[in-house]
Amino acid sequence: MNFKQSRVLNLAKLLLMMLVIVSCSENKATLIPLADDAVILAYGDSLTFGLGANTYTESYPAVLQDVTGLTVINEGIPGEVSAQGLKRLPMVLEEVKPNIVILCHGGNDLIRRLGKEQLKNNLNQMIKLIQQSGAEVVLLGVPTFNLMLTVPELYSELAETYKLPIDMELLPTIERDPKMKSDQIHPNAAGYSVMATAVQALLLEAGAL
Repeated sequence: MNFKQSRVLNLAKLLLMMLVIVSCSENKATLIPLADDAVILAYGDSLTFGLGANTYTESYPAVLQDVTGLTVINEGIPGEVSAQGLKRLPMVLEEVKPNIVILCHGGNDLIRRLGKEQLKNNLNQMIKLIQQSGAEVVLLGVPTFNLMLTVPELYSELAETYKLPIDMELLPTIERDPKMKSDQIHPNAAGYSVMATAVQALLLEAGAL
């Protein structure tokens, strides 16, 4: 990465952090401060797994672990739809016992046009399961992968219902920038780094860090 590219990436990170802070301030959702031995679970599909980069070192959960110093478990499954995510969630929660779950799911439902009501219902049940386990939830809105790249309102509606910290701008911002993508959908290492920085900012603003 040359100096110009580095400046562009740093500027993108700064802008995203500002967007996160404004969004979270408006939502007024707060989280319990995390202890040094806390566990964060990143739960989702290929965007969580890190497809398009080295999942072990360049996915957003890997970078988030580096920047926070906390344990971040990557439970992203490429190609998974929300119904499958809902089905495997109880086992993952039992195994990981997280303090916070970063829920980023629904992209494959939207791509396959499986129905927004079904997606909302599945996400709703996931949130309930996570909270029943004693963990808190942070929600990342996933855009429809078309020209508009808008995040369905179902994400903000769920965040409002459960008073969750949410970022509705992070993924659309990355998806609109070819420099942060490895293909038409997935971020590259730079994109995942921006994603991790924005999630860190969201956790900071909500009081978890």
